[in-house]
Amino acid sequence: MKKYILFDHDGVLVETEQWYYLANKRALASLGIDLLRDEYLVNMANGVSAWEAARVSGISESEINRGRELRNRYYQEYLTTEDIEIKGVLETLDVLAGEYRMGIITTSKPPDFALIHERRSILDHMEFYLTREDYERAKPHPEPYLRGLQRFGATAAETVVIEDSARGLKSAIAAGIDCIVVANEFTAAHDLSKATARVAAFRELPSAIEGLTSLARRR
Repeated sequence: MKKYILFDHDGVLVETEQWYYLANKRALASLGIDLLRDEYLVNMANGVSAWEAARVSGISESEINRGRELRNRYYQEYLTTEDIEIKGVLETLDVLAGEYRMGIITTSKPPDFALIHERRSILDHMEFYLTREDYERAKPHPEPYLRGLQRFGATAAETVVIEDSARGLKSAIAAGIDCIVVANEFTAAHDLSKATARVAAFRELPSAIEGLTSLARRR
């Protein structure tokens, strides 16, 4: 029986994936590098930094660091000016909170995460959240989700992960946790075929999670 939910953040609870890509693209353009969306998505699926192309091009680490600072400014600008809401999230979390204990496992940096939730009530439903500084090895490594299990004191069998990307799916699978993928236009090209289940919208999660519990009972 499922008792715990570990949510990915970007692309699942808030629509930020495309804005992070555009922030990277703008910053890399200042260094003379064109970050193509298809290339970015492939790297994203495998946990490869968008800034690897800069290193390969011989750009110094000091220039890369300046570029990243520029990227961070662009991204925070987007976070405060663009619509990043996902329909049905708060209503669905209200429903899920009556049945499950919930947490967030994200690759977001703490300043970005704090800015996103400055005027939102998503965190009211969560027992904890882990950002990029709370673990050493990022997704697709299993460490982030294994740490989530430790925080709950839960087993993998009692838990379900909610993801939208191949990188996150790989992390959940490596941690031995069932993973439901929520459709996201930005990551639609990722190979998500190994997901335990897939849903078209966030509001479909209660029935999808209950389906996993029913399946486990029949086994």
